[in-house]
Amino acid sequence: MQINLPLELLGGLDPNDFMRNYWQKKPLLIRGAVALQALSSLPDRHTLFELASREEVQSRLIQLKKSKWQLSHGPHHTLPALKTPDWTLLVQGVDLQDEATHALLQQFRFVPDARLDDAMFSFAAKGGGVGPHFDSYDVFLLQTSGRRRWRIGAQKNLKLVEGAPLKILADFKPSKEYVLEAGDMLYLPPRYAHEGVAIAGDDCITCSIGFRAPKEAELGRELLERLAEDVLDRMDESVLYTDKNQAATEIPALIPDALHAFAHKALQAALGNKLDLQIHIGEYLTEPKPEVWFEANKKKILGSKIKSIKLDAATRMMFDDKHIFINGESFAASGADARLMRQLANERKLAATDLAKASIGAKELLTDWLKAGWCHG
Repeated sequence: MQINLPLELLGGLDPNDFMRNYWQKKPLLIRGAVALQALSSLPDRHTLFELASREEVQSRLIQLKKSKWQLSHGPHHTLPALKTPDWTLLVQGVDLQDEATHALLQQFRFVPDARLDDAMFSFAAKGGGVGPHFDSYDVFLLQTSGRRRWRIGAQKNLKLVEGAPLKILADFKPSKEYVLEAGDMLYLPPRYAHEGVAIAGDDCITCSIGFRAPKEAELGRELLERLAEDVLDRMDESVLYTDKNQAATEIPALIPDALHAFAHKALQAALGNKLDLQIHIGEYLTEPKPEVWFEANKKKILGSKIKSIKLDAATRMMFDDKHIFINGESFAASGADARLMRQLANERKLAATDLAKASIGAKELLTDWLKAGWCHG
């Protein structure tokens, strides 16, 4: 992606400008971010309803009845009548189910893949919404059909309504209001209060492009657990604490400084080195979500006959300066094969001319990924 070229998606800003002046700083309203013709290929109401009926797709039905919020999780085989007001259907991970949505998500890759999460679609009847709330992550709200009124505010009071099934702000004080029509998009930084309500008329559908924002404690706990799994393989069980220079003491209850130092050294050994941590971070960031399943390719695949490669929509592939990471696994990589795999991670595909440069080992690895359904020929 050319990060110095203006994008219609960003209202004429180039990605550099957007990231420098708006990302995690302030909202941005973009009129006509996506052309109407491009929107026509995205899921409509019928497609969303069908997706919401599937076991493998996460969906939620939100209703406001007599000033009380109600939430039910899918699959949803029946939904309220279209003429019934004040209800919303949320369908998660549509980019994994729909090629056009997956292609739309790729347009946001001026943000690192490690941060990009998924595309959620919201269908709302007249008056439908999820109440005033805030997200802990960045979000782009793209109107794909109909109209939705957004009220937003940078309030500091983020207290929630007690006992509600949703995270509803108790004291919402918007400072700006916009009506988004098909093709319009609104960017909001994390913890920016907002409320979207469907306006009567055509089907109101909004696509939310969301981002991953790991919590410090959550990430720390995950990495410690992963490091703990291989700690005994890395540490020498025969190493015992010794204190041949320990002097006689008059204060026997005092823990010796030397034992503190030994414990610190043991902890450093348990945590491993920087390289170990990089591997665990890469594996964690590329691990598929629990609901993601890959369909194994049962056909006989010969590495020598692979003509092209395209990553599956659900595949997460990243890299650092020494490794390739894909779907929770890591591979040491260097030289020409590393450059080829980095190209695959960045472009999510390789043409025949690219594959011709691959070594036998790289082709064998790609063949394994083809068999696992992580990519397709």
